[in-house]
Amino acid sequence: MKANLSTPIYIQSCGFHSAMGSTESEVVSCLSGERSANMVADTTTLNTGAHTVTGQVSEALPNIPEHLSCFDTRNNQLALSALSAIEPSVRQAIEQFGHNRVAVVVGTSTSGISDGEQAFQQKSEQGQFPVDYHYRKQELGNTSEFIAQYFDLTGPCYAISTACSSSGRVFITAQRLLRSGVVDAVILGGVDTLCRLTLNGFHGLEALSSTHCQPFSTDRDGINIGESAALMLVSTTPSSIALLGAGDSSDAHHISAPHPEGTGAEQAMQKALDDAGLEPSDIGYINAHGTATPLNDSMESKAIYRVFGSSVPVSSTKPLTGHTLGAASATEAAIAWHILKHDLLLPMQHCHNKADDIEVTLVETPTKLQGKAILSNSFAFGGNNISLIFGYTHD
Repeated sequence: MKANLSTPIYIQSCGFHSAMGSTESEVVSCLSGERSANMVADTTTLNTGAHTVTGQVSEALPNIPEHLSCFDTRNNQLALSALSAIEPSVRQAIEQFGHNRVAVVVGTSTSGISDGEQAFQQKSEQGQFPVDYHYRKQELGNTSEFIAQYFDLTGPCYAISTACSSSGRVFITAQRLLRSGVVDAVILGGVDTLCRLTLNGFHGLEALSSTHCQPFSTDRDGINIGESAALMLVSTTPSSIALLGAGDSSDAHHISAPHPEGTGAEQAMQKALDDAGLEPSDIGYINAHGTATPLNDSMESKAIYRVFGSSVPVSSTKPLTGHTLGAASATEAAIAWHILKHDLLLPMQHCHNKADDIEVTLVETPTKLQGKAILSNSFAFGGNNISLIFGYTHD
């Protein structure tokens, strides 16, 4: 059955594993400041010997089932860890709708590259690849295929890779699949794991910070990279929390630098508000892309100010997770879901001295959402911009 084009996309369940932990209680305590995220000084990964900080998953990851051993990568192990929290609702959806009516859409940028790096290291040292290595493990669609085969699904299954907006665009794809009636439920999200290729690539761009990142601060000097899996089951079946609206744009200003005035970012936020049928005053908190690079924070502040003025509190949660690249949008969507579900205080901004070029109001004191919606931004190389709005549905 084709759904109404204004039908909210309801979140049935959420699984999340990052430097903040793997359980709801760990994530909640991290957001509330009761425990620290696993942001780790890294002195060995960069080829130049420089230092950085990474957001690392510290817990042991589950083993890939033997019959799916061809998918045995760290990326898929992290995905499986997050899947455990949503598996009951996925099984229920399969029973209700059928194996061909549940889609899988996952955003990633690294896939199984870290396993490929280890395989090539062994080949360099021993002259041959590990017996269980195959290049398909690092193909971008590998995690989506793993999830589909894990649940024996036969519906649409694919990956989206648009750099740091990858797992935001999956929400727009899910909207279209559900509203068109192609499927009845979608497993969506993002998964990315740490690898030397990405870390050294960003180091080559002089974008990494050597210390814990400080978004919007006078001292900001670059990003921390992290790893994360954030997966949700969404459908048109009413639940208490939903994706209320989504907006995208592609300004194509530069291959790696954002538009200095944030025109594409502004367009994405306005489109999300229009899609949700909301006014700027309906937003109670903005989870900024907030990478802690001078160019990104400056342009995002300008764009937010033009749409919302200084009335909506803003913070970046990347100091808690690192920038999880292709998984960033889903990571911050999971954070929004936890804030809404547990009625948490807004995450405090990790900023010691607000920079003069930052016009927005940062979260500096404990504040309640007060029933309003959350807007979450993710901006990527090439000017690929995504804004998502999550909120209560009162159903």
